[in-house]
This record gives sequence, C-alpha cells and structure tokens, in this order.
Amino acid sequence: MRRTAGSGSLGKAQRDGGQGLLAQLRNPPGGRDARIMLLALAVDRTGSGLWAASSVLYLTFVTHLSPQQIGVLLGAAGVAGIAGSPLAGRLAGCFPVRPLLIGCHLLRLVTLILVLTCTGFAALLPVIAATYLGDRSAKTLEMLFATRTAGERRAAYQALSRSAANAGYGVGAGLAAIGLAVGTAEAYRAMILANALSFVVAALLVRRTGEARDPVTGEAAGREVPGAAPAPSTHGPGESAPPKSPWRDRGYLRFVLLDIPMNLDDSVLGVGLPLWLVSSTSAPHALVPAVLVINTVLVVTLQLTISNRAEGPHRVLRTVALNGVLMFACCALLAAATRCGTWTAALVLLAAAVLVTLAELMRSVSSWELAVLLAPPDARAAYLGVAGMSQSIQKSAGPPLLTGVVMAAGPAGWLVLGTAVAGLAYVQRRCCAARLRSFAPPAPDRTTTAVAEAR
Repeated sequence: MRRTAGSGSLGKAQRDGGQGLLAQLRNPPGGRDARIMLLALAVDRTGSGLWAASSVLYLTFVTHLSPQQIGVLLGAAGVAGIAGSPLAGRLAGCFPVRPLLIGCHLLRLVTLILVLTCTGFAALLPVIAATYLGDRSAKTLEMLFATRTAGERRAAYQALSRSAANAGYGVGAGLAAIGLAVGTAEAYRAMILANALSFVVAALLVRRTGEARDPVTGEAAGREVPGAAPAPSTHGPGESAPPKSPWRDRGYLRFVLLDIPMNLDDSVLGVGLPLWLVSSTSAPHALVPAVLVINTVLVVTLQLTISNRAEGPHRVLRTVALNGVLMFACCALLAAATRCGTWTAALVLLAAAVLVTLAELMRSVSSWELAVLLAPPDARAAYLGVAGMSQSIQKSAGPPLLTGVVMAAGPAGWLVLGTAVAGLAYVQRRCCAARLRSFAPPAPDRTTTAVAEAR
C-alpha cells in the first residue's frame, strides 16, 4: 500500500489522541522541559484567575476608584499589553527565551507588590500598565518556547497548554470565590499576594528548564548555534525571500490583521453573550455562570482532540473555515434568542455558548499554527511577537465593538457580525493558502528524476 504524505504525523496524532489528557500531560511533546513549563503555566494562570476575579472589586472597594477611572485604567493597560508581544519577540531574537520569561514573571511580581502600596489613580496607571505589558510578553515567550521545544508536535503541546491554563484559571476563580465571600480589604489584599506568589513559583519552575532551541534552525538565544544546519528556504524559486522584519512583510501583516476579528470569540463569550442574556432575552440570569462552566469543560476535554486532528497546513486551513461557520451560527442563535420564551431562550443561549467555544477551539489551533507556518524559521521570534498582537488588540477593541455597535444594533448587529467574521475567515484561508503554496518546494522534474534513477 502506498503511504501518503503526512500519514506519519496523522498516525502520531491518532496515537496521542488515544492516550488521554493526563497521560500526555505526564509525557508531553518536548519531554521534561515541556512538562515543567506546563506546570509553570498552570501555576501562572491560577494567579491570573485570582486577579481576573478580584481586580475590579479590589480597585473599587480598597483603592476607591470610580467606575470611569477603572475603565480608563484597564483600557490603558490593554493598550500597553499590545506592545508586549512585539517587544518580547524582538528581545527573543537577541537573548535567550528562558531568562526573558523569568524576567516577565518577576516584573509582574514587583508591579503587583506596588499595586498594594498605591492608592491613587495616577500611581496605579503605570503600575497596572506594566503588569499587562509583562503578561502579554510572557504569553508570547511561552508560545516561542513551545515552537522550539515541541517542534512539529507544537499543536499537541498547544492543546495541552490550553488545558493546563484553563484548569489553572478554574482553580484561581474557585480560590477567588472564597476571598470574595469574605469580602474584607484584607481578603482582597491576600488574593493579590497569592497572585504575586504564583509568579515566584512560575519563575522558579522556568529556571529548572533548559534553554529552548529551534529544531529547524538550531537557533538558541537568538543566535546561530555553531554547527547547526542552515534554515531551509521558505519561498519558491524565482520569488524573493520574506523580509526578515515582520513589519515589512505585507503577507504576514495581512494574516495578523485578519486574525484580529478571528479572536472575537473571546469577547463574545466573556462580554457579549452574558450582557445580551441579561439585557435582551428572557433567559434566567443564573445561566451566566453555566456558560463559563461549559466553556471551561469543553476546552479542557476537547482541545487535545481537535488539535491532533488539525496538524499540518491543509488541516489547519480547514479549521479557519470552520471557525467562520461556527461564529456565524453562534451569532445567529444570539439574534434568535430575543424572540424566544424563557426556557427556549436558555437552551438557545447554551447552544450558542457551545458553538462559540468550538469556534474558540478552532481559532486557537489555526492562529497558533499559521503564525508559525507563515513565519520564516530564521526570524520566527520577531514574527511571533507581531502575531501575538492580534489577541491583544482584540481584547482592547472587542468589548467596545460588541457593546457600542453590535448590541446597540440589536439582533441585526449579531447577524452582521457573524457574516463579517465568516467572510473574513474565508479571505484569511485563501491568503494563507496562497502563502503556504509559495513556501512549498517545487515538484521534481520527471525527466531529471528518471535520468537520476537510471544512473
């Protein structure tokens, strides 16, 4: 039987998919270093879960900021976070990833300690901005670590990292619920300190790993490793090589720009769906926590399976199209929920939560894989830094887009949003497919091959 191209990786994915989540967490792609990094990521995200659940209330009841001041504070911090991804990518091209990631954890440790000592808006603004800058930088460096450590199995590692991260967020939110139930200023400060402690533990764990080395280029610490094989060409004959700077690479910038609306599932789930439920439907308000539980459970249980089935350029392009279809279906259900009775609306909104979670799973695979596949291997750090901006920009622009435009337009706004995302997903798929084809090596000339075989 003739073996088709890519069958080996598919077989590997199928075998991994049958191992189970816990088994693969014990033996992830990348071995010992990857296992330690996944533990560090889970600890980090546990602290982030504490911060996400308590930060707004801390700023309200302990530092006594007004809602307007909190909005400006978090908005400015989100803008600072956008700069974190390209900054981390730039630095990772010149310095080792491991100490940079440790530095990000320590930066956030210092800023959170400063949060406890600052009481005014002017003092908190640069401190919170620096916290978000370190947060986004750390996420980019974790992504780069995965591409260097897991190699071709980076999609499986990414699935494990998302499962570990969601489990960490869940634990952090559960711990925050205890603190919020107490409700005292000391309880809020204890949660901030617990988040700071998570950065200390994460930094110590990262310190136990070795410096990640790119399996293709042999690149480590942003430099060529002596004796390493040269990076393979990523462009076809007769075509110019992609620029070494992502800021001059129009094709890659087009991908990053199109990836911003692909990330809107995050704002739809966290902002749009809950607000739409309570303001425009007759569904019970107690359904909001159920939506978040559904998302967490599905991500933890399905991410690995979906990632294993989306490895390779052709399969990952299919996930881009599926993401667009799922987002359109989710938005259509949100539009329809306004015309339903109480329990019918509840079922429709739960179905929308399932669909937006599936879209999130598809997008997480496609954004991750395409950001790597479309980047020149010898300039991957800088490229991945720019790719990380799409999620940061969405986190800043997504909520006001949904609340100020989509929801203000009513059900028609959701239909327009779903149609736009689906259409842009189709455009992104075509653009990425064309770029990937330009990277593919030319087919061998049959006459030359026959002469070579005759020799």
